[in-house]
Amino acid sequence: MSETTNTHNTDQPTVIHVSGGSENELNGGYDVVIGRGLLAQLPGMLGHQPHRVAIILPRALRATGDVVKSALDDAGYNAILVEIPDSEEGKHIEVASFCWQVLGQSDFTRSDAIVSVGGGAVSDLAGFVAATWLRGVRVIHMPTTLLGMVDAAVGGKTGINTAEGKNLVGAFHPPAGVLADLDTLLTLPKNELISGLAEVIKCGFIADGKILDLIEDNMDQVTNPHSPVLRELIERAIQVKADIVGKDLKESNLRQMLNYGHTLGHAIELAERYQYRHGAAVAVGMVFAAELARSVGRLDDETVERHKRILEGVGLPISYQGDRWATLLDGIRRDKKNRGEQLRFVILEAQGSPVIYDVPDESLLFAAYQEIAD
Repeated sequence: MSETTNTHNTDQPTVIHVSGGSENELNGGYDVVIGRGLLAQLPGMLGHQPHRVAIILPRALRATGDVVKSALDDAGYNAILVEIPDSEEGKHIEVASFCWQVLGQSDFTRSDAIVSVGGGAVSDLAGFVAATWLRGVRVIHMPTTLLGMVDAAVGGKTGINTAEGKNLVGAFHPPAGVLADLDTLLTLPKNELISGLAEVIKCGFIADGKILDLIEDNMDQVTNPHSPVLRELIERAIQVKADIVGKDLKESNLRQMLNYGHTLGHAIELAERYQYRHGAAVAVGMVFAAELARSVGRLDDETVERHKRILEGVGLPISYQGDRWATLLDGIRRDKKNRGEQLRFVILEAQGSPVIYDVPDESLLFAAYQEIAD
C-alpha cells in the first residue's frame, strides 16, 4: 500500500510512498514528492553511490537542464546533459541508441544514475534507457508537465514507440524517486495543462470520485497552476496510481484499469502519427468506452453524460472523425490488453468500478463509435 504525508500544509511538500510490492526490485518502494522548489531534494534521492549522472531532457528544456546540472555539480556529482527530441519524437529506438552511446562513452557503470527532466515522453524514454543499460540503473524522474506528474513518472512503466503502435516495446523499471515540482507548471502552456487533466479525470472515474466532485465544483480553477484545487487533484491522482501499481507492478490484473480510455486513445495517436495530444486522445477514448459500456447495459446514462460534461467542461474533446474507424480498428487490434484475437476494453460498471470487457463482436465497437463520431 502507499501512504501520503504532509497533505494539509500547502507550504510543505507532500510525500506519497509507492510500495515495493512483491515484484518491485526496490522492495521498499519509492517516494513521489509533490511541492514547490524541490531541486534541493534531488541529491538526497540520488544518494552517495552514483558518481556520474546523465540528465536526459528535451532540447526545449536546455535552460532547466543547465540549472539541474549545476545543482548536481555543486553536490559533487559528475553530471552530463543528454538532449533528445521533444515530445513523442524522442520515443524511438534511434534516440534510445543515442543515449546508450553517450552512457558508454561516459563510462557509466551500474552504480551511476539517470535523471529525466521533461514530460511523459521523456520519462518513458529515460526510464527505458535506465532499464536496459547494464540491465538496469537507478533513475529519478523530474516531470515538468501535468501529464508527466500524474501518469508517466509514477509506476515504473517505460517504453518507446514503433511504426506498429505506441509503447509496444518497453520494460517495467520503477524509479528511485519522483520530484513533482509544481513550479514547472507555471510556464506550461494552458493546452498542455488541459491535456494532463484527462489522466486526472480518468483516476476520478476508475477510483477516487472526489476528483470528479472537485472538478465540477471548481471548473474555473482546475487549469490555474497557482490553485490549491489543482494541487489537490494532482495529489489525489498520484495517490490513485500509487495504490494500484503498489499492488500490481507488472500489469497482470488490477493495473490494467489505469488503461481506461487508452485503447481507442492509443489508436487515435497512432492514426495521427503522434501529432495528437495524449490527453485529448484519452478523453475521446473514455467517452467511447462509456458509450460501449452503456450499449451493452453495463453503465447508466448519467455516468456517460458526466464523462462528456466534465471532459468538455475543462476543454477536452469528446468526439473524433467519423471516417477513421477502419484505421482505428487496426490500432485497437494491437492493444497490449488483447489476448490472441480477443479484443478487450476497460469499461465502467459504475464510477469507481472498472472491469475488463471481452468484446464478443466487433460490430459493438462500431456502434459505440457512431455515438462519438463527428
